[in-house]
Amino acid sequence: MVEIYTDRIEITNPGKPLIDVLRFIDHPPRSRNEDIAAFMRRIKVCEERGSGIDKVIHAVELFQLPPPDFKVSGDNTISILYAYKSLSAMSREERVRACYQHAVLQYVSNERMTNASLRERFNIADQNYPMASKIINETIKSGLIKLFDPAVSNKQRSYVPIWA
Repeated sequence: MVEIYTDRIEITNPGKPLIDVLRFIDHPPRSRNEDIAAFMRRIKVCEERGSGIDKVIHAVELFQLPPPDFKVSGDNTISILYAYKSLSAMSREERVRACYQHAVLQYVSNERMTNASLRERFNIADQNYPMASKIINETIKSGLIKLFDPAVSNKQRSYVPIWA
């Protein structure tokens, strides 16, 4: 079911996800019915790689939109895509979710999130780097990302998802 509102689009699919919603970006695809999935790939309705969520997150970052939200509600999976909202209008939860998703996207691209990459994601001016640092610290406290190498100086710090 697809529901369109003025500030968001909600897509509800029947069934609980086969993987944790926090791992939608990086996890290899899994199918409930491999025969149907193989047929869909052969007729070019879907791809083999399972990079759809990665592409969505990349587009969200490119247009500096609030991060999508993936939820499990009963026996359903809900994906919510939000309309544009400025960083100052985003909730703490949205900023933390965006930071985590950015760290995962960087990780699957064989890079690491930095203060500079997060500033670019949110379009934060260089002189306002403490704002990005605050979001990073909130995300660390939420248990979603971690410092890649604690031995480096503050300027050289980079971050990865907690499971990396």
